[in-house]
Amino acid sequence: MLLTRYQTALSTCWAMDGHLLPASLTLSTLLELPRENMFGLLETLPVGESPTGAEVAPIEPGHEVWAAGVTYLRSRDARRVESTVADMYNHVYEAARPELFFKSLGWRVAGSGMPIRIRRDSRWNVPEPELVLVINRQREIVGYCAGNDVSSRDIEGENPLYLPQAKVYNGSCALGRGILLCEPEEIIDVPIRLKIRRADETVFAGETTTETMKRTLAELVEYLTCELDFPHGVFLMTGTCLVPGNDFTLQPEDLVSIQVGALKIENPVMG
Repeated sequence: MLLTRYQTALSTCWAMDGHLLPASLTLSTLLELPRENMFGLLETLPVGESPTGAEVAPIEPGHEVWAAGVTYLRSRDARRVESTVADMYNHVYEAARPELFFKSLGWRVAGSGMPIRIRRDSRWNVPEPELVLVINRQREIVGYCAGNDVSSRDIEGENPLYLPQAKVYNGSCALGRGILLCEPEEIIDVPIRLKIRRADETVFAGETTTETMKRTLAELVEYLTCELDFPHGVFLMTGTCLVPGNDFTLQPEDLVSIQVGALKIENPVMG
């Protein structure tokens, strides 16, 4: 089942597999339920016609997006290159406890087709394509979407304590195209692809799979929800291993395309 969100002239609404759900239904309502109850409710809800509004990010304003870092070997190596304290990332990669940080509130998140941004006070900015887990109140994985954890590598590399400024700013987070609802065991060996176009030319293209992730999805969820409640559910970016070379930085008017499984988002870049 694919959940998508739309903006109409009067409000936002959700659709399932291309058909409108009741206007009163919210994602928070769904994520407050245990996984089986949520699936059961969706199977019994009446569905309407196809939506006519503009599709927007599959998240509601009050939802939180968190992120995990250094979950792939390639990510560790890239962080070591950019950082003045490279050994720290070795410790994070090998440690039992993963790196976790807050990324965005739902109202700041861009959907497919909406612009992402690069910081004006940064010289080295990159997209980070990621599998994004959708987790309910009961700490269960109920599905996933595609995500872009836009990052300023020079700011983070200057000092690890600058991580919030490198990761959290206007236009630094995109999610889409919808939420693919599924059982956790179906989220295995998910392909991830990244393409960046500049003036009708592909300047970067790469692909990988979640099979190369060092940590398990269950492990990341366990640490995120340890001592921290999410009564309306939460989104968790799971890290990246597709990192453009050290001589690459995003520029205004670039077009970033990310595909995670069957879900694809495209975002133009603004300065």
